[in-house]
Amino acid sequence: MKKLILITLMLLGINICAQGAPLTGGVSEVGLGNKVVDAKTNAPISGAQVALPKQGYKTYTDSNGNFNLNTNINDETIMSVQKEGYRPFSITIDKNIAARPMVLGIQKSETMDVLIESEMLHLGDDNFSKASANSGDFKLKATGPAFRKSFMMTANTLAYNNFLVIGSIIGIDTKMARQMRQNSIQNSYSSPPEVFFNGRKIAEIQLNGDNQRIKLPRALIKPDQLNEVIIQTGINLFQRAYTDYDDIELINISIQTE
Repeated sequence: MKKLILITLMLLGINICAQGAPLTGGVSEVGLGNKVVDAKTNAPISGAQVALPKQGYKTYTDSNGNFNLNTNINDETIMSVQKEGYRPFSITIDKNIAARPMVLGIQKSETMDVLIESEMLHLGDDNFSKASANSGDFKLKATGPAFRKSFMMTANTLAYNNFLVIGSIIGIDTKMARQMRQNSIQNSYSSPPEVFFNGRKIAEIQLNGDNQRIKLPRALIKPDQLNEVIIQTGINLFQRAYTDYDDIELINISIQTE
């Protein structure tokens, strides 16, 4: 399982740093215990909330940025870090990663960043196989096949590159996810989740993982107006009798500028 996590991180452009260096979107074996630091300055961050949504577990970093995970971690699970003034951060961990000291580097938010949703979402129909990717992690009832949210974007954003960022997403059962052994389903696979921005499809998500970044076409942005993002889960392509939605969970959806 550890090998699969590393493969996913590399596919998403997240690097495993050398010992002693903090990560943004990963973990590093340094120090004694776990720590949250500023990704740019390496300064420890106090009062950051560290959560494991599956377990309903929350803790906070101390004055030195340190924290402990006083809960059992067996299967892969999402860990989220939130701190006012910083971009939301999440990563998929397992018991092997949790057993090592972790240094998590989080980035300060930019003025025009937009936090769309920081809570865990479950899309689908609550009809899924135990062989589905990360199905053991599912903790919420499905709210339906799609998530939609409207939000303001200022005219100033047009001078920058804007990205829709999904902190972590699990449960995707596409053909590619099966080929990458992210699930153990043998006889079927699903279409990928689709992402729409202001009514236009801008991406399909083929793999589970962290820090998924989708560039927003500048021509679709409505300056100083409401803009809308829709994330729609896939369907089982081998079920003909009815529409069988792929159950997925995701967390930390935001717009980030560069």
